Amino acid sequence: MANSKRELFLKRRLRVRNKLRKVNGDKMRLSVHRSNKNISVQLIDDVNGVTLASASTLEKDLGVVGKNNVEAASKVGAAIAERAKKAGIEEAYFDRGGFLFHGKVKALADAAREGGLKI
Repeated sequence: MANSKRELFLKRRLRVRNKLRKVNGDKMRLSVHRSNKNISVQLIDDVNGVTLASASTLEKDLGVVGKNNVEAASKVGAAIAERAKKAGIEEAYFDRGGFLFHGKVKALADAAREGGLKI
């Protein structure tokens, strides 16, 4: 029986997140969300249920408001790496959700790594 794209996405998201939690239980989670118009990322402490830092293309100071391309994703990745350093976090695990590690998601992860965040 054929599943809808949404159902497949949700299954993939749960599978990725559960596998990562088993391996990286004590680290912070770098969670990515990509929509048609924007891309955002959060640094989450799952133990306390708190978001420690976030970055998005909706922020005017990044200069990419409303853009969702590889260049915008790399700027968001650099911004989250800088904010993670300010929060005192050097290491996190990359939760791509149900998105494929390709294009914008990969650019964001690479920029965060270049900014000094160990993913």
